[in-house]
Amino acid sequence: MEALSRAIEPTAGMAFEKLVATLPQVTYRTGDTVLGAGLNTGRLLILKSGAVVILKDSVEIARVDQTGAVLGELSALLGQPHIADVRALVDSQFHVADGGVLEKDPMALLHVARMLARRLVAADTGIVELKKQLQAGQSSSILRRMLEKIEASLGGSSSGVAGF
Repeated sequence: MEALSRAIEPTAGMAFEKLVATLPQVTYRTGDTVLGAGLNTGRLLILKSGAVVILKDSVEIARVDQTGAVLGELSALLGQPHIADVRALVDSQFHVADGGVLEKDPMALLHVARMLARRLVAADTGIVELKKQLQAGQSSSILRRMLEKIEASLGGSSSGVAGF
């Protein structure tokens, strides 16, 4: 089973890259709202260049600068409005796809599913570590650093796992 997974992953990644290359592009300027909480845009945005910040109730929860990071997939998968604001930190370019591509293209769906699975593993690992440190009575500065580490793992600055 693991060998099959290794054989499928590069194929899925290449198929997704080919799909992305055919998509139209949009540019957002520094400070622009890329996706707004409560809006149902029906779009997936794939970061081509730049960086964004993810804000939930005006609290920064992540920064994303990984080329290929997908934004808006939770809204597309759940058929509901976006759950956070996404703002451009610098001028940023995105490939734009209709969220329905996840229903039509199994490779796109597989790519997003893997991204979400990586984010879930990172969140789970971080929460367990944070609970251990809370139980050990760690100082607030250590707990804050741990929370920042969790936020970074969810944000995609190193793993391309963003999506809001």
